[in-house]
Amino acid sequence: MAGTMLLRDVRPWGGAVTDIAVVDGRIAGIGAGLTAQGFVIEGRGRIAIPGLVEAHTHLDKNMLGLPWYRNEVGPRLIDKIDNERLNKRRLDIDPARQSARQALGSLAHGSTHIRSHVDVDTDHGLWGIEGVMQTRDRLRDVVDIELVAFPQSGMLVRPGTLELMDAALAAGAEVVGGLDPCAIERDPKGHLDAVFALAQKHGRPVDIHLHEPGEMGAFSMELIIERTRALGMQGRVVVSHAFCLGAPGQEHLFAALAEAGIAIMTTGAASRPVPPVVALRAAGVVVCAGNDGIRDTWSPYGNGDMVERAMLVGLRNNLRRDDEVEVALRVCTEGGAQAMGVARYGLDVGCDADIVLMPAESVAELVVARTPDRLVIKRGRIVAEGGVPSIAPP
Repeated sequence: MAGTMLLRDVRPWGGAVTDIAVVDGRIAGIGAGLTAQGFVIEGRGRIAIPGLVEAHTHLDKNMLGLPWYRNEVGPRLIDKIDNERLNKRRLDIDPARQSARQALGSLAHGSTHIRSHVDVDTDHGLWGIEGVMQTRDRLRDVVDIELVAFPQSGMLVRPGTLELMDAALAAGAEVVGGLDPCAIERDPKGHLDAVFALAQKHGRPVDIHLHEPGEMGAFSMELIIERTRALGMQGRVVVSHAFCLGAPGQEHLFAALAEAGIAIMTTGAASRPVPPVVALRAAGVVVCAGNDGIRDTWSPYGNGDMVERAMLVGLRNNLRRDDEVEVALRVCTEGGAQAMGVARYGLDVGCDADIVLMPAESVAELVVARTPDRLVIKRGRIVAEGGVPSIAPP
């Protein structure tokens, strides 16, 4: 048990100064002038937000702490996929070590929940799954990590991958992944048959990468919506990237996504049309965000900071007013928790005490300034402070 803690003089979501009492890892009381019990943290007017949620990354792929990788990979998606698969072992991208490095870096920035897509393919089998599971189990007291069994190189186009996906889910991966039913698999019905059959067999939710643009992506999205409705999986499906939703003429999909309870994950990518955050939320769609790949063979960018990701989502969606900037941060907190089905999340009595304290006048300034001065609490324990996690990375 985490014992008792009092956060004194903090401002939840930039509101009025108050106190937050924590007992046994959960928020037990919120109000001004609460009696100090146990360990006291002086908030000094800092803003309190719930733990940031990294709803889409690839913990098994980063090259943090490794020699600089010179990226000269061709422009196509399949070029990047093949290059990565063929060079993982040569580049010493050990999933256990690298996932721990990234997860602890994300924790230092304030992420208390992480959903990681982990490659499953016939070249490496369950190497990535087993490595990230080691990190998940080792760090379970400081950060919650959820694994998506992800057929990055395709599933039906690479015989044997479907069986490996089944094995990954049986071993404890929490989510069934999918990838571009048309553009990569070239068999949208067959791919979605396989993905949703695995979900039904193992009782798991689904998270599908959908990079397909325009009408092709919209067609795949319609098929995903149909499957979700038919199988009663409302609230248990996420479509990641969903670039097609940023193309003109796809607004008719928004209400259908909301009715099917399908969440949309965006990175606020600079290179493609992106799902329109405000319009989707107005239609009732849950929108979450993630950093995607970080410092890997695909891209040299990224540091795991979901406050920075909120800024990038805000920039990409032209969110300028203070209330709009706050929406971007809520996408990176509450949106991720909703999409992942995180229980007891938030800043209310009864919620797990996953809290980040940051100095700022307002939530908008918090996002724009992105100070490293952060105190990160996980279930009533301090797990990172000033950019340093309580567990040293390997």
